[in-house]
Amino acid sequence: MIRVGFGMDVHRLVTGRDLWIGGIKIPYEYGLDGHSDADVLIHAICDALLGAANLRDIGYQFPDNSDEFLNIDSKILLRRTNELLREKGYRIGNIDATVAAQAPKLNPHIPLMQQTMARVLGIDADCLSIKATTTEKLGFEGRKEGITAYAAVLIEKG
Repeated sequence: MIRVGFGMDVHRLVTGRDLWIGGIKIPYEYGLDGHSDADVLIHAICDALLGAANLRDIGYQFPDNSDEFLNIDSKILLRRTNELLREKGYRIGNIDATVAAQAPKLNPHIPLMQQTMARVLGIDADCLSIKATTTEKLGFEGRKEGITAYAAVLIEKG
């Protein structure tokens, strides 16, 4: 049996925080605001995986009002999400994700993001597609107020 899932996440850019996207620290003058490290890409992927397996969403599994998840490295949430999938008998087929950010430029960082998240998930990096786009200076991403990530996943039983 195969199932698909879709996830999205958005976080506001703020001063005084590191910018974590795809499990790596990106040099930039702003970071993303959130209860955890606010890794918008990992959060979208977790939501897509959880949805595909009918395990609700990231907020249900890892509540943002719990001290357990305060400032947590999102790679830990990704690892735990993968464990929840495996407990239900699923494995990841592939992940396709897009990050919408006017700045910083993310394309140079994509190979390391792929390697980092693939290692956490125990999958081949070729099964994890990451794309970056701007919004042509439109919307809150275009005004550099925040970053959005979208993810589609395929999971398989067995």
